Amino acid sequence: MTENVLAQAAAGEPAAFDPTMLIMLAAFGLLIFMMMRGRKKAAKAQEQIRSNLAVGAEVMTQFGLFGTISSIDTDENKIVLEVSPGSFVTVHSQVVAKVVAPEENAAAAVEVPNDASSLTSEPAENTEAAETETAEETLRRLNNGENGTKA
Repeated sequence: MTENVLAQAAAGEPAAFDPTMLIMLAAFGLLIFMMMRGRKKAAKAQEQIRSNLAVGAEVMTQFGLFGTISSIDTDENKIVLEVSPGSFVTVHSQVVAKVVAPEENAAAAVEVPNDASSLTSEPAENTEAAETETAEETLRRLNNGENGTKA
């Protein structure tokens, strides 16, 4: 095929229509379109985050730091986060990755019991015996296999 094109060029004949050039141009146009579309989506998402920023909102930064917004300076693009009681961090406003919704906080909270009652398989009515039992008696009882299988 290249010999045919070279022969046509040397003879001064007009070049034939090349469909591969059309395919390459279409692929290049599609690539440019997809890149522009991705940028628009990212800009829209960033604008959504910025619209949800308010003092008192809990946010997560791009580097995984959680905190509550205590002040916003729009002129210098700075946000002051309270990461723990009395500890403040100043970050750039573009570092905020997402605003954590209160529902997400409630779902993430895990209730931890303040005693070991949930670790045993005994019913709650037998707590008097457990309170009077010494550590040696508990070990002897567990080793004898009275309370389940042996480890």
